[in-house]
Amino acid sequence: MQPTIAEPPFDKQSSQKYVKKKLDEALLEALWELWYVDADKLSALTCMSKRWLEDEIFCDVRMRAIEVRKVKKRWWPAKEAREVMKEITSHW
Repeated sequence: MQPTIAEPPFDKQSSQKYVKKKLDEALLEALWELWYVDADKLSALTCMSKRWLEDEIFCDVRMRAIEVRKVKKRWWPAKEAREVMKEITSHW
């Protein structure tokens, strides 16, 4: 007599959602591994408008402290910018 193996039901749709969610999280983490980000990249990564970032985030002294500027272009170290933005938004 062979033992029966009970197989749990496989839900393809929920499995696909789970895999997509994990891939999105991994991709987002990989994007934050960039060295420097500009205002356009920060806007894309955070889903916040560039103007809103200018008014609420970039004017903060903590963001200004890590800002790298050359001529008219501005960059921020990606990891530091992420941490500063977390600090700023956690107080809302």
